[in-house]
Amino acid sequence: MNGLRPPPFALRPSKGLLALAALGALACSPQATSHQYDILLRAGTVIDGTGAAGRLADVAISGDRIAAIAPAYPEGIDPSLARTVIDVEGLIVAPGFIDNHAHIQTSVDDRPLLENFLWQGLTTIMASLHSGDQPMPFAEYLASLEMAPNVGFFAGHTWTRKQVLGFDDRAPTSAELEEMKALVEQTMQDGALGLSTGLLYVPANYAETKEVIELAKVAAAYDGVYVSHMRDEGRGLIDAVAEVIRVADEAGIPAQIQHHKAMGVGQFGWTERTLAMIDSANAAGLDVVHDLYPYTAGSTGSTVVFPPWALAGGRDSLRARLQDPEVRPRVEEGMRDRLRHEWTGNDLRRIQFRTIRAMPEYDGKTLWDLARDRGLPNNDESGIPLLIELQIAGGFSAIYHVMDEADVIRVMQHPLAMFETDGDPIGYGQGFPHPRSYGAFPRVIARYVRELGVLTLEEAIHKMTEMPAQRFGQVERGTIAEGQFADIVVFDYDRLQDLATYQDPHRYSVGMVHVIVNGVPVIQEGSLTGAKPGRVLRGGRAVGR
Repeated sequence: MNGLRPPPFALRPSKGLLALAALGALACSPQATSHQYDILLRAGTVIDGTGAAGRLADVAISGDRIAAIAPAYPEGIDPSLARTVIDVEGLIVAPGFIDNHAHIQTSVDDRPLLENFLWQGLTTIMASLHSGDQPMPFAEYLASLEMAPNVGFFAGHTWTRKQVLGFDDRAPTSAELEEMKALVEQTMQDGALGLSTGLLYVPANYAETKEVIELAKVAAAYDGVYVSHMRDEGRGLIDAVAEVIRVADEAGIPAQIQHHKAMGVGQFGWTERTLAMIDSANAAGLDVVHDLYPYTAGSTGSTVVFPPWALAGGRDSLRARLQDPEVRPRVEEGMRDRLRHEWTGNDLRRIQFRTIRAMPEYDGKTLWDLARDRGLPNNDESGIPLLIELQIAGGFSAIYHVMDEADVIRVMQHPLAMFETDGDPIGYGQGFPHPRSYGAFPRVIARYVRELGVLTLEEAIHKMTEMPAQRFGQVERGTIAEGQFADIVVFDYDRLQDLATYQDPHRYSVGMVHVIVNGVPVIQEGSLTGAKPGRVLRGGRAVGR
């Protein structure tokens, strides 16, 4: 199999029918106890997550585990041994996809089905916090969860810093640092997979590198990993990558750059240098990897267009600085510099609003739309006062069109790159999300495997499954093999497609036929089942794991 398409014998139209009655009814049947397997997936093209070529095989599930795998022909697994038989001929059978980063850490209890992620084939989601808040009390929150996919959590540097220092722009005292370390340690004991930083954002970007290193050492002592939204993805990209490598080195911890990108026209092509830095770090004996989402636009809040010093102390402090005739010009100059080189390049169309609290009528429109309605030209000088006005009124979230696809492709082809959505749990039709929340993983296969051929199907699935599972210590997931947890996706390779766009984001991806989590279908014959079999995935040295 060449990886771009399944072999011809696997591309016949799927019969796609349940051979027996619904799972729930059969579970209550007196005959159910006589069956060796709960589910049998028959004659699918199995791509097992290891990078090996696909093969026609039957896969049997018993309880929450894969119980047997056998070549589909000439005999395969006897269907009479299974309570439920699903004919998946012509479809791809793969390990459930693993999202390296999504913003679900405090919302999974409100949206436990996380359906916009399930339709992408995601059976596990890593809730690395970055700049987000940490659910508390942490252990109690984890114990209370019932959700469709598996979820892994992290100790949050931003949350930890806010507990001790608030929004102060300063280094912690020795006593304060010890207090921060104790918070990280407790979170690791409660089940976190590692330490997560969002160093681009206030107040995390007030931290010196040595602060991060000391907290990462705590996570390392619990076999955790360090994942980071780097301090800078624009002009400071090279230094930011060097900082991640330094943390890995001095803390003795595996490190992961999240949503690796080169942001801003002046930085297009810099991924050649950053990838070389990652290679050099690994050649020197460190453990540094990275991930990305398959889009040329990012999404974040409005604070990123302001110089960090101007945001210290919160909105009231920013307002006071802007009212000071001596300080405001410095704020504006800092904004001008950031906009020109990283965010707009003097084109206000590059900022597309997702949600504006003060002006919801502009959700989905651009900063240029707002400027034009005010009779202003399309340039940064027009944008600065508008951005200040919006920030004081409560801020906004936006999609920033700031990347080049050549960099996206270069990063995804790197052997140590994995994938993420960087997405949000979405109520259908609510707000104006980035399309990645609906389509990131199908887009990898539809555009970059099937359309452009820059990855083989086996490579893409390996990056979506075994690689992240191994990275986060979840060695019993991420592959189709006997004894592994039964996190499985079944999809139509020719139909798998992301449909969400920047202009029309509320579109579920299509092509996922079955999605199984811990042996339980959460999507069955293209319909949500409502089941919530997901589990909290804990670190290797969590207390009571």
